[in-house]
Amino acid sequence: QVQLVESGGGLVQPGGSLRLSCAASGVTFSVYKMSWYRQAPGKERELVAAITNPGGSPNYADSVKGRFTISSDNAKNTVYLQMNSLKPEDTAVYYCNVKGYSFVYDYWGQGTQVTVSS
Repeated sequence: QVQLVESGGGLVQPGGSLRLSCAASGVTFSVYKMSWYRQAPGKERELVAAITNPGGSPNYADSVKGRFTISSDNAKNTVYLQMNSLKPEDTAVYYCNVKGYSFVYDYWGQGTQVTVSS
């Protein structure tokens, strides 16, 4: 059925950049929202950025606003997260999420590790 595969994570120095991608396959429903979440060990999963299909403006967590940019290619059912000026506190596993207009359509990727360290 629906599969979400994240890629682009890795090790980067503070101030560096990474671009995460999440490709969804098997999507037969209308996508309402695509999002990026992250979770560090011992912490709750938090919303990083989200973008909605009906022309809404993307929203970001305060901690990443101005540094991260979310974008999507709806024809390819793919969502991206451009991460600039990375900080050590950005270190986490990053997950993509795709939701339809019904709560039954709610899918998660397996996550990709982002480590920011010198």
